[in-house]
Amino acid sequence: MSELFVTNLNRNFTGVSATAANVLRQQMNQYDLDLVGHPLPGCPAPISLKAARTLSRKPPANRPFAIWHLRRNPEMRAGLWARDVLGLPIRLVFTSAAQRRHSLAPRWLISRMDAVIATTQAAADYVPHVRAVVPHGTDTDLFHPSPDRAAAWAATGYGGARGIATIGRIRPEKGTDLFVDAMIRALPDLPDVTALVIGRATREHQKFDLTLKDRVHRAGLVDRIRFIGETSSSDLPALIRALSLIVQLPRYEGYGMVPLEGMASGVPFIGSTAGYFRAFSAQGTSGIIVPQEGARDAAEATVAILGDPARHAALSRSARSLAETSFSARHEAEGIAKVYDALWSQP
Repeated sequence: MSELFVTNLNRNFTGVSATAANVLRQQMNQYDLDLVGHPLPGCPAPISLKAARTLSRKPPANRPFAIWHLRRNPEMRAGLWARDVLGLPIRLVFTSAAQRRHSLAPRWLISRMDAVIATTQAAADYVPHVRAVVPHGTDTDLFHPSPDRAAAWAATGYGGARGIATIGRIRPEKGTDLFVDAMIRALPDLPDVTALVIGRATREHQKFDLTLKDRVHRAGLVDRIRFIGETSSSDLPALIRALSLIVQLPRYEGYGMVPLEGMASGVPFIGSTAGYFRAFSAQGTSGIIVPQEGARDAAEATVAILGDPARHAALSRSARSLAETSFSARHEAEGIAKVYDALWSQP
């Protein structure tokens, strides 16, 4: 009988999915567990929500109850139905990353959790029942530096000798327009560099996407600022380790895994003041923080970093080291385990 059920009820692979997968891969050898809902890379084959309810009817042999670990609103609703309506012997743990006040319905759902894990202290300030602040970590085995970055980039076929990217949905909140503006400013001073926009625009942001592509066309940089769409989760690690720099300029970000995935790959980053980026930057030793709406600042930082090979190499080494020592999925799993143990030890 499983002691831990990890839910993933969103069929799309999102940042939440990535963080859940990172931790789950660490937990597989520690717990008798099931993934519930949709598949996650490198994780056990999932079971259905109905099957999870059936398996939760009795406590596991070695525990007073099973734990359901939830990360989204629909998953909290499913957990509450199982615990409070069906009366299953389970406890509900929710991970919260949002650094802003939740709307009414999510606030109520979160208030009904048995334990909440916040990813930052700022996130903890907006939710009740916080048992621990545990920063998200990245899989430092999956994301690792390339032994030959130049060869890895050449293999992508995107042109130039070096690559820069921003990764995420194409929309104003993610600051895709700020990235485009920064690259239009920076690339004339970096003739061997190609910039990638990795992600897609949903229907409501198609006009925004077309506006950005027109901006690139008018700047005469169509071959150097390339919109390549989404990259599968299986292909993304290889692409990231081929990059020389990641630039993420969101106007809002609850946490932000992309800089961490880059850091683990030995790729420094430039980021806005959103998310947890300032902590990732380690006072400028692994990344550079620029002001919100700071396209000009990001362009200047891009040229400064890529124009100084010694500085870039130092940032790359520091980025990998910090990811391993402070922001690994192993560290996150250890912090989460303490919350589970505290729940299981309650009378």
